Amino acid sequence: MSDHPANRSGPAEPVSADLDVATRRLMAALDALERAVERRRDADRDEDELATRIQALGADRSRLADELDGSLVRSRKLERASREVTERLDVAIGTIRAVLGVGENNG
Repeated sequence: MSDHPANRSGPAEPVSADLDVATRRLMAALDALERAVERRRDADRDEDELATRIQALGADRSRLADELDGSLVRSRKLERASREVTERLDVAIGTIRAVLGVGENNG
């Protein structure tokens, strides 16, 4: 008598083969899941980086808009000062001409 029945080795091999196939399929599925999770992490990281860049661009835009507003105010002040200086020079030139008698008809 044998400890192992003869008919047991036959069915054990197909069950073992099925188990091996199922194990390989499970491992492949786990590997695919792991790759998908890693891709998702990368996408989330890229999305976070993009959001950070957009926020920085928004801050830069606000800063530049403030600087532009300040420059426009200074430009308008300079234009106003330039007009005032031009008017004063015109008055001064007129006064000098009047004192020198330039432009009058000396007959």
